Amino acid sequence: MAVLQMQRVSICALKKDRKAILEKLQSMGVMEINHMIEDDEGFERMDTMNARQGFERNAQTADHALDVLNQYAPEKKSLFAGLEGKKLVGQDQFQKTVSRKKEFMRDAKGLLDLSKEIAESKAGILKLENQIESLTPWMALDVPMNFGGTSKAAMMLGTMAPGTTQEEVYSLIAEHAPDVEAVDAELIASDKDAAYLAVFCMKKEERAVEDALRAGGFARPTQLTDKTPRQAKDDFESEKAKLESRIAEITKEIAGKEGIREELKVISDYFRIRAEKYEILGTLPQSQRTFIISGYVAKRYVSSVEKAIGDRFDCIIDVEELKEEEEPPVILSNNGFSASVEGVLESYALPHKGEFDPTTIMSFFYVFFFGMMLSDAAYGAILAIACFVVLKKFPRMGAGMKKMMKMFMYCGISTLIWGILFGGYFGNVVDIVSATFFGKTVTVPALWFAPLNDPMKLLIYSLAFGLVHLFVGLGIKGYMLIKDGKTLDFFCDVVLWYAFLIGLILMLIPTDIFASIMGSKVVFPPALNTLAKGLAIVGALGLVLMSGRENKNPALRLALGAYDLYNITGWLSDVLSYSRLLALGLATGVIASVINQMASMAGSGIVGAIVFIIIFIVGHTLNLAINLLGAYVHTNRLQFVEFFGKFYEGGGRAFHPFEADTTYVTVQDGTESN
Repeated sequence: MAVLQMQRVSICALKKDRKAILEKLQSMGVMEINHMIEDDEGFERMDTMNARQGFERNAQTADHALDVLNQYAPEKKSLFAGLEGKKLVGQDQFQKTVSRKKEFMRDAKGLLDLSKEIAESKAGILKLENQIESLTPWMALDVPMNFGGTSKAAMMLGTMAPGTTQEEVYSLIAEHAPDVEAVDAELIASDKDAAYLAVFCMKKEERAVEDALRAGGFARPTQLTDKTPRQAKDDFESEKAKLESRIAEITKEIAGKEGIREELKVISDYFRIRAEKYEILGTLPQSQRTFIISGYVAKRYVSSVEKAIGDRFDCIIDVEELKEEEEPPVILSNNGFSASVEGVLESYALPHKGEFDPTTIMSFFYVFFFGMMLSDAAYGAILAIACFVVLKKFPRMGAGMKKMMKMFMYCGISTLIWGILFGGYFGNVVDIVSATFFGKTVTVPALWFAPLNDPMKLLIYSLAFGLVHLFVGLGIKGYMLIKDGKTLDFFCDVVLWYAFLIGLILMLIPTDIFASIMGSKVVFPPALNTLAKGLAIVGALGLVLMSGRENKNPALRLALGAYDLYNITGWLSDVLSYSRLLALGLATGVIASVINQMASMAGSGIVGAIVFIIIFIVGHTLNLAINLLGAYVHTNRLQFVEFFGKFYEGGGRAFHPFEADTTYVTVQDGTESN
């Protein structure tokens, strides 16, 4: 329930130890490098751009080589591979692989060359296929396509509009070249794209005939060969077969490199780590013999840094508290239960400097409301057990995924408890199964009450829980004001609102409207009724008089106070938002009951049992998925809009430590070689 206190740690050490100190800090992963040297006279920064870019290129080369392997020799992964996390690699194995990095980089570049050759071969095949396609209409031609004719006769090949006939060709020539003595037009083929012609005429009249044909859209073919179309097609088919055979050979050769996949992953991460280190190296102020590194470290880890660096190297370590205007990065620190919902808070905003971390309080309400919305014991048991099994089976999953799984496990437990309280077990499946297949209705009674039988009762409790949620949010605001020494603000912005709201609530409870909702009349003692009215009046007057206290104009001050009092409508809207607890809780039960009713419509025989099982599994799977999503979204909304709106600003930035940020593997006891 806190944000870790940060301190600035500055290390001044000998330049010869620079690399070793950086590697140690990188392996510890507890410092965010952030230099704030105002006067850097006498210091310079090393240009590491070329080295860093070289490491990044090598990492990209290894990544692309892995992509090639995955394309032509896919890695066998389980359905839950995304939950397995990064592979754990021992330091000895890591060092052994890194010592052969040049060899593996040659292999990586070889894979890229092979991939490039495949791409070029595929492009060649596509070109050949286009050439074959363009030759297909000319297959009936038994002379080379570039044959121009004899010494006296000319042959012209070309295309015209689809559907063109020989008669139309002759008419076109007669119209535009009436002096031509002899011409012969042969229709080689015709399709939806064009009519393919071979036109013969005297050599001396070739130009006139072609001009006449062009008037009708005649065009010479773009591809002319010195072979017959049939021979050219056979040659192209043969060349295509060779390229396809070569692609098969290369694919087999790539698949034969599958054994270096894990080594390429290690090499890729090695160069990635080196690039990160050199990026930081380029930011370090350095003199001829010394260098300085400075950044944020959580106070609880400062002693570890002092021990790891100070005991091993000749250096000076300066630890100082943060300046008042300095906005440090944020690290949340919560117990195991509350830490599971840190991702929810982070998706909204991290607390800024000095702000209260609401994670612990929010975690209780989050799990409470989630379970109330889903509210089916069977669904809760499935969710909790599934998440528990995943957590145990995949202990190395990512930190964010692990938190989410824990959160849903706790939400599943809450759903199980609420389901028992409301008597929901796959809806009313016990009633339906017992009545359909055993001829006698058996009902598992609700430990508290059944929402479907008494929805108004659930509505009242939903609004009551929501009011508690909102009051807690207002209380947190009060705590923050007292912590900052703003006693007057605490009284005016918190105490007066508590008095006004509590007074209104106590005035509402004995009314006939509330009695009609509850089904029973509540009678308060006269003294309590008087107290309720007094609280409401004092709170209202106080808000009108004090909400605009910063303004010296009396009229404007009262106007601002009246406007703030109007915010009671916002409170009413916020409270009514908690009716979604009723809506989603009823939706889960109603849909589940409908599914059970549909499943039982086939009767009690063997066929009926089979139909029941199929509909039951499919229907409840969909119902669980839909309402699980609904509970997640609406629980988030209640936190983000209603709860946080009362006190939380956010705006902090996450802590980004200098660490070995790998993609494929996690290295034990260190990060990299020299």
